[in-house]
Amino acid sequence: MILFSVLALLFLPCQHPPLLSLENAKSALNLAAKADALRYAEKPYRSAEQVLKNGWIEMAHQNARLSPFRDYKVADSLLNLSTQMAHQATREAEECVRHLDSLAQSERTDLQNELLSCRDALNGSLMNFKAERYWSLADMSLKMSELLIDKGEYEEARQTVTKGKESLRQLIDILAEYANDEAQKINVWRRWVQETLAESRTNGTYAVIVDKSAHKTYLVQAGNLVHTYDCELGYNSVHQKLFAGDGATPEGRYQVSAVKSRGSKYYKALLLDYPNQLDKKRFGENKSKGIISSRARIGGLIEIHGEGGKNKDWTEGCIALTNSEMDHIMRYVTMGTKVTIVRRSDKWP
Repeated sequence: MILFSVLALLFLPCQHPPLLSLENAKSALNLAAKADALRYAEKPYRSAEQVLKNGWIEMAHQNARLSPFRDYKVADSLLNLSTQMAHQATREAEECVRHLDSLAQSERTDLQNELLSCRDALNGSLMNFKAERYWSLADMSLKMSELLIDKGEYEEARQTVTKGKESLRQLIDILAEYANDEAQKINVWRRWVQETLAESRTNGTYAVIVDKSAHKTYLVQAGNLVHTYDCELGYNSVHQKLFAGDGATPEGRYQVSAVKSRGSKYYKALLLDYPNQLDKKRFGENKSKGIISSRARIGGLIEIHGEGGKNKDWTEGCIALTNSEMDHIMRYVTMGTKVTIVRRSDKWP
């Protein structure tokens, strides 16, 4: 009887290992990994991974037993639980990615709008080399953040946007400083223009007034405007010239010290008497205050010259007209003609 029972047990149908459940759990875990759950839903992913491992170990343990004694219920239960947990990790990761993508895209759009606003402000003013540099840095951050978002590097993209906004804050500070400087000096520029007009009117002479912000050069005779030329300036024309090589066009009252009908590097030229005594005084004060380097030079060779018409500020500090406009202005301007350069002439012409 006992032998019969043992033989019966040996010949009973045995359970099959839950291989399908194992494959389903492994597949679900792979899908979670592709959804970047290790980064965005690590806890449920690691839990699913551990439960899969436990189910696999349990299945191996049952495989090692004699067929009649194998029971895969626990292994199958663990593997199914791992599948569910992996799906949960996938859902959490996808939700997190959607949230981060939306957040990064929103912050990037804000930076883009701020950049456009600042671009409009820069386009409406003189060339500010330092401000342009910060705008370029912010623009570079915008482009880099887009690449990072496309790669799914959302936190890095947001950090890059933050750097771009910091560059814009620096730019806005520069523009505010420029506006404050302009507000303090506008009365001086108005006075220079009115004195130049009055002298021309009294003596019946020709004079030249340059409005940097308007990119206009005005020819005046006996206090009256007789001709207007478009002009181009130094590549960093937003402020007063401080030293040689700063790319700024000087602001002040000058006169023509030499007329170059030939031999000029830029077709024809009218040399100005920069630096004058006021320029030299300001240069010395700036050096003593440490505003400019002790090794800086004041420079010279500021001219109204030809080869203009490039539609951008490009000179080292000179005023550029087209060659035909140089031919025209040189019919009237001679040695000693007064030339007044202001950053803005808001009440004339």
